[in-house]
Amino acid sequence: MALFKDLNIEQSILRAIESMGFTEATPIQEQVVPYGKEGKDIIGQAQTGTGKTAAFSIPLIENMEAEQKHPQGLVLTPTRELAIQVSQEINKLGQFKGVRSLPIYGGQDIGKQIRGLKDRPQIIVATPGRFMDHMRRKTIRPEFMKSVVLDEADEMLSMGFIEDIETILADVPAERNTMLFSATMPPRLKTIVQKFMNDPISIAIKAKEMTVENIEQRYIEVREKEKFDALCHLLDIDPPELAIVFGRTKRRVDELTESLSIRGFAAEGLHGDMKQERRDQVIRKFKRGTIEILVATDVAARGLDVNNVSHVFNFDLPQDSESYVHRIGRTGRAGKSGIAFSFVTPKEKDHLNVIEKVTKKPMKRQGVPTFAEALAGRHQQAVSQLEKALGQELDENLYGYAQTLMEDNDPVALVAAALKMVTKEPSKQTVKITGEAPVRTKRKSGGGGFSRKRNDDRKGGKGGYRKGGGGGGRERDRNRKPRKERDSMKLRGGGGGKKRSRQD
Repeated sequence: MALFKDLNIEQSILRAIESMGFTEATPIQEQVVPYGKEGKDIIGQAQTGTGKTAAFSIPLIENMEAEQKHPQGLVLTPTRELAIQVSQEINKLGQFKGVRSLPIYGGQDIGKQIRGLKDRPQIIVATPGRFMDHMRRKTIRPEFMKSVVLDEADEMLSMGFIEDIETILADVPAERNTMLFSATMPPRLKTIVQKFMNDPISIAIKAKEMTVENIEQRYIEVREKEKFDALCHLLDIDPPELAIVFGRTKRRVDELTESLSIRGFAAEGLHGDMKQERRDQVIRKFKRGTIEILVATDVAARGLDVNNVSHVFNFDLPQDSESYVHRIGRTGRAGKSGIAFSFVTPKEKDHLNVIEKVTKKPMKRQGVPTFAEALAGRHQQAVSQLEKALGQELDENLYGYAQTLMEDNDPVALVAAALKMVTKEPSKQTVKITGEAPVRTKRKSGGGGFSRKRNDDRKGGKGGYRKGGGGGGRERDRNRKPRKERDSMKLRGGGGGKKRSRQD
């Protein structure tokens, strides 16, 4: 593995990398940075957790001129959370060169963004729709962009942003360098490559180099109505440092969050119906460890970068293997190990087999955890607390009380009573979790894009799939005008004639 200092990186950026505590480049960084510095067009195939953000950010920052009055670099991302995360990393890497980035996304006051643009950031990190809003208002001038990055391009495709991306790429100068990063390369993305990229260099990171190697993967075959108790028992047996629980719908996330709180766990939810201010607040609390469990939909958790997540729970299996890899990639980061549990109903075994074939790593089957095992886990935690207290300095008065108790009582009974006092017994309080239909494997069609019909961030129902508009699982900005209305003030009838609202 190469060292960053061997990649001929500008001294100011290298200083920032070292201040962040990194010395060795990951495989994708080692391959992308040299070509990116040369201004080559690049196609990078890599999953989350491989270090791709720094891979494209380092050459992007090197190519920026700090004195320019207009933004010169653009990073397009599928979600607001990812836009924020990428912008934060760029700002850390560019701090000593004086290169700054500004996140631009739907759900945030556009006036605030316009004021931010007056500070002349060199790089814009944006969701496609909101970037087009700024193009239309002429608050961002695309003709000054000399570098463009498409991050998680397959996800932007599946969320319906492909036409926006084509419009943006057509408006930025032809004399630019373009980097595209994607876990997969469906046919529709290949047309983008052919049309807008110049002799790109392809760099693929093999599965064995991905962070899933640091993740222990297990599955539990369980009936739908038994899932929640199984989840609580697992949390009791082995309390996580930080955990993410993935639910398929917004309703599922809300119900799980409320039910976990009723059972005594510090949990908060994250999904697309929440206001941006509230979403940011939840993410801050999770990063600080104020809450130990984050319950989220796929789209809401995309781009979430927290290094101390020890457990991932797939309460509902994702519709596709790519989403599964993205989910479990939330743990096992920064060289740490992690564990991922997937709850599988009997009707979902075939779908589990498909996921295992794609990841090339069979999951270990585990029995359904019981209340007795959960109670034993809580007792063991009480023992650990007591042992930890033994290593601490104790008040002298406590020794006197202890001596008196020992004279009047059986010492073993005393210790057992102390353990009972500090044991937080598992809760059996009744909760209501609405059932969801089992997930089914969807085959891809021969046409471009994805054929799967996603319901990963919808309010609920019985897990059925909404037709029209290219997939029901997209989070969208409810304040956003339809695509045609932005250009000609006429409503486009893309999804069965309904006005669509995107998270961008």
